[in-house]
Amino acid sequence: MQKFKTILLFGTPGAGKGTQGKILGKVPGFFHLACGDVFRSLDMGSDLGKQFIAYSSRGELVPDELTIEMWRQNMHAQTVLSIYKPNVDILVLDGIPRNVNQAKHLEQHLEVLEVLHLVCPDKEAMVQRMRRRALKENRIDDADEKVIRKRFDVYDQETKPVLNCYPKEIIREVNAMGSPSEVLQHVLEVVVPVQNKHFRNPLSS
Repeated sequence: MQKFKTILLFGTPGAGKGTQGKILGKVPGFFHLACGDVFRSLDMGSDLGKQFIAYSSRGELVPDELTIEMWRQNMHAQTVLSIYKPNVDILVLDGIPRNVNQAKHLEQHLEVLEVLHLVCPDKEAMVQRMRRRALKENRIDDADEKVIRKRFDVYDQETKPVLNCYPKEIIREVNAMGSPSEVLQHVLEVVVPVQNKHFRNPLSS
């Protein structure tokens, strides 16, 4: 089985993984896929879609095995349609793996080249950033400080330990507290050498 050459995006809620991932996905040679995109593109009439609805309608988390299978089928479709080209594109994953169990399930599918960890040294500043963003986007529930802090707790307990699944030498930290353009500059400094090492740079042709 061919493993996908992959860069993982990690960081607390609000660190800007989605923003940076979407920008990278527009650069030739990178293909961005967020876990939320997998759920949104699911055919709700399929067997997987019905299973997803069964859990989500009860307000329950989707089991890891089901999440990985939905991701696997999505990747297969993207590859068959040549939207994602494994031989020339680096896969940029955002929001998956979400816990250690998912990371173990994904080992057979991914060759993780780099883990890009968006770091937020000032948690209080990040809380305020998330509140402002939620209000701007009219997501009132997400503006509740208790909800935000709960999301931080869940990240610390479930997702942050995933970093221990990968060698320290491939984990690169980027300060997420700058402007999106400043963060992007530092992100590119990390990912472009990875791209050049594993694929011929598509921009050089």
